[in-house]
Amino acid sequence: MYLAIASDHFGYPLKAVLVEHLKSKGVEFEDLGVFSENEVVDYPDVALKLCLGIREGKYQYGVLVCGTGIGMALAANKIPGIYAACAHDIYSAERAKKSNNSNVLTLGRHIVGPELAKMLLDAWLGSEFQGGRSLPKVEKIREIEKKFMKGE
Repeated sequence: MYLAIASDHFGYPLKAVLVEHLKSKGVEFEDLGVFSENEVVDYPDVALKLCLGIREGKYQYGVLVCGTGIGMALAANKIPGIYAACAHDIYSAERAKKSNNSNVLTLGRHIVGPELAKMLLDAWLGSEFQGGRSLPKVEKIREIEKKFMKGE
């Protein structure tokens, strides 16, 4: 599976918009929930579920939505092999993948509106890691990860 998407209850309304957007574009994805604003869940649990799917090779990329996108990014980045970037503008969404090789995009429902969120998702999905001068920096991030994130 190419992509997984998930949210907590705060992010659900924006995730619902993104799910419809992905369907309209014919993008293969799996919706991991939540499926209602009434389905109260803590964002670290959502981030863990999606990111474990990436680590296990079930998904290549993930999109996580909460109130600000920050909590999801913090939780996701604790998982070795996950490189989550929170984006609120198109340039950052593109650079997250082009320069930083992110495999998870996080968005905040209270920060970005539905139309901007669709543009951010398209920009991120439409970008590829460019390597070049960014490659040594990404490798340094992996070295830091190896040093401090034990227990893989």
